[in-house]
Amino acid sequence: MAMTRRVSLFAREVTVTLAPVAVDLIHNAARLLTEGEMTGDLYAGSTMMTIDLARTIDRISDAPDATTAQRVAFLYAADERCRAYARRIALGEARRKAGCELSVPSVDVESRAKGPELHLSINVEAQRRNA
Repeated sequence: MAMTRRVSLFAREVTVTLAPVAVDLIHNAARLLTEGEMTGDLYAGSTMMTIDLARTIDRISDAPDATTAQRVAFLYAADERCRAYARRIALGEARRKAGCELSVPSVDVESRAKGPELHLSINVEAQRRNA
């Protein structure tokens, strides 16, 4: 066993987050699919955002493969910038599908990877806003 004579005063930590430009690139490459309906004064629906990393190969230096997609999905779920963007998109889509303004929204964002694709599922429940 080696004996230590000197120690550093600093503990080092490496963190990995999504780069700000990556967040924009991910969202700009997304394809949207929204379904939902009003039942009385209640709206329930979901928006699926699909990002195929292979379509961004000319703009990213990371391999657009399943490993990268899995890492992005994990980081996306923990990134409040991403979650806020996904909520804004899903609420806009919900208003469009409902054909009215909505209030008291409950929004759930799930992210997962399937091969080189990132799948974001944003579920929305809200009430019709009374004038």
